Amino acid sequence: MNPQEDNLVKENEELAKRLANPDIYSSPDYPKLAKRKNQVEQILESFKDLRNLKKKIEQAKKLVSESDQDLSQLAQSELDDLSDKFEKSSVELSALLVPKDPNDERNAIVEIRAGAGGNEASLFAAELYRMYVRWAEAKGFKVELISQNPNEVGGFKEIIFEVKGNDVYYLLKFEAGVHRVQRIPQTESQGRIHTSTVTVAVMPEAEASDVTIDTKDLRIDVYRSSGHGGQSVNTTDSAVRITHLPTGIVVTQQDEKSQIKNREKALSVLSSRLLAAKIAKEQEQLSEDRLKLIGTGDRSEKTRTYNFPQDRITDHRIGYSRSNLPAALNGEIDDILDKLHEYYNQLVTDEQQVA
Repeated sequence: MNPQEDNLVKENEELAKRLANPDIYSSPDYPKLAKRKNQVEQILESFKDLRNLKKKIEQAKKLVSESDQDLSQLAQSELDDLSDKFEKSSVELSALLVPKDPNDERNAIVEIRAGAGGNEASLFAAELYRMYVRWAEAKGFKVELISQNPNEVGGFKEIIFEVKGNDVYYLLKFEAGVHRVQRIPQTESQGRIHTSTVTVAVMPEAEASDVTIDTKDLRIDVYRSSGHGGQSVNTTDSAVRITHLPTGIVVTQQDEKSQIKNREKALSVLSSRLLAAKIAKEQEQLSEDRLKLIGTGDRSEKTRTYNFPQDRITDHRIGYSRSNLPAALNGEIDDILDKLHEYYNQLVTDEQQVA
């Protein structure tokens, strides 16, 4: 038994003792302790499975070397299968051993903004929005539109939405960064390939206890909405602009007809942006590779490229490429998300071993 497993066995015993106390059920700590016990038991079970696989691999190796040709071939086939299972289980265990981000279980607020490229960038911002919506729907998650700033060509200068479900922030947090699209715009008469950029920000939904917002630090302006929203959109001062004076963060909201609802949505986005800034400050001590993966939203970053002429999508942080861009834009991006998390988990594991 290695030191990690030994420590987990001791932690599991201690958790069992605490949870055996009948008074624990009325304690606010109960849900957290019960969940942690389930996590520890899952990790210990993974350690056990790996040990069993290792024993079977050793037995298969003996059969390969000692048996006649027919049995040796069967043993080799079994050895290959066991080796694949061992590798997969090792990756899963490494992921379980990575310290959990307390924000991973939260809903996520996603902001998509058109960058360089004018109308082409805004059109791609709309395509990315649809990509995430379709991905979320396939997962059974709920998508709630917070605000949008469309333009006359059917794209978005900016669109903000929330994805609600289990571990949504965990799944989407590595999507933050600059997404580039390379293709021939419909308006391009010379057939030249243009490169446009879209910035994606992913923030955990803030809870009341995460950040403290003093009303004295807010400047709240109300004005008449413009653009989409129906016949009554321009008849009342329902749009809200909130400026957080200490940080200079500005949030505008006009999608709702009610000023109260617009104010609530704007405050929710402001809280999440303040939480994201707090998290970013805490992450300053992370290694360069991990910071690169998490992304800062800086426009100089090159997170991912969607190359239409070559039907290729490439995540530059991990060097992963694949074809079938239409499928990706239809929400089939689980392979990319999985590769990003595997890479991150390996980084953390390597850092722990060095330490």
